[in-house]
Amino acid sequence: MSPHLLTWLIAAIATAGVILRPFNWPEAIWAVAGAALLVGFRLLSPQDALTGIGKGVDVYLFLIGMMLLAEIARQEGLFDWLAALAVKRAKGSASRLFLLVYGVGTIVTTFLSNDATAVVLTPAVAAAVKTAKAEEPLPYLLICAFIANAASFVLPISNPANLVIYGAHMPPLLQWLPRYLLPSVLSIAATFLVLRWTQRKVLGQKLSADVPVPVPVPELSAAGKTAALGIAATSVVLLGASALDIQLGLPTAVAGALTAAIVLVRERKNPWPTVKDISWAVLPLVAGLFVLVEALDKSGLIASIGRFLHQVAVSSETLAGWGAGIAVALAGNLMNNLPAGLVAAGAIKSAEASDAVKRAILIGVDLGPNLSVTGSLATILWLTALRREGLTVNVWTFLKLGAFVMPPALLLAIGAALAFG
Repeated sequence: MSPHLLTWLIAAIATAGVILRPFNWPEAIWAVAGAALLVGFRLLSPQDALTGIGKGVDVYLFLIGMMLLAEIARQEGLFDWLAALAVKRAKGSASRLFLLVYGVGTIVTTFLSNDATAVVLTPAVAAAVKTAKAEEPLPYLLICAFIANAASFVLPISNPANLVIYGAHMPPLLQWLPRYLLPSVLSIAATFLVLRWTQRKVLGQKLSADVPVPVPVPELSAAGKTAALGIAATSVVLLGASALDIQLGLPTAVAGALTAAIVLVRERKNPWPTVKDISWAVLPLVAGLFVLVEALDKSGLIASIGRFLHQVAVSSETLAGWGAGIAVALAGNLMNNLPAGLVAAGAIKSAEASDAVKRAILIGVDLGPNLSVTGSLATILWLTALRREGLTVNVWTFLKLGAFVMPPALLLAIGAALAFG
């Protein structure tokens, strides 16, 4: 077997392990094992592996900051307070609670990124459905996964993958909005309508607020308010960093660390419980994926994809946009959209793709993962958050739902991007 074929085989097996989790082993084990095999078989040099890991520094810092914010907010009762408030506003209506959660998810994704929706919002929604004593909590938790991807191209900061696709040439905000606002609105609306339709029977359930006694809203502690201010400040920092074309990782990590430090010092708490409860395994998972993509790049696969994309674009830019957008959307579910985005970014550069094709590809990278449960890093983080709450979602259950939810939103968004962008 040639070195290139062996590289592709190892990358495919490692990616399948991340998606399917054989033996119920964590996703990170498969990604790291694949990276180690590539180096062990001398298919990738240690130096190139380190280069691949180094390309993910901004993503690691971003995740660290978000995980710190989420954990300190959880410990200080912010999520419980938000949960009680949402249930009270729902006034006993399961459908109204569904709409409230979807609206909040859209806002969080837009201004704090899709990973923040998975990490920060999921625990709050889990607390809300417990407070409401919902007979079936899954419809509300599914919102966190689907809106995290559906609203992830409203702004440049809504998804770290946007930075991967554009690299150092990120359009300014006033140029971004005309290109992506209509596709985003269509994506968010279509995802809501289809998801709401698929859950219509379950949303006929009763909530605890149906009883005459109102749901009590606990008083938010000073530490909880500080955590909330930290999250709000982080969103402002991210918007500023995006406007100044600054990478988001370091500002997010600093904001998360400062918020956690202020709360812990003010409350005179031991930092160890906060540190140990963070899902650190996501960092080696991402690092392993970056190494796999580096190996694919060295094998010449990305350059070949770029040449093919260029040939199609010469014939028809519209055909290239539709084909590339749909292809990368499906590929993101086969290999996770983070490595798919990295491969796509390399192909875009190699093909010297037009802005229209680039828009279609970005939408495919961001929205395509709504098909499968491990299509995006945000959904993997969502799964991790669910496990912490003692909840699980079957891979096939999500896939059957995603097959209804994802295609309409994807086709509408790509169509709008190509027609009006």
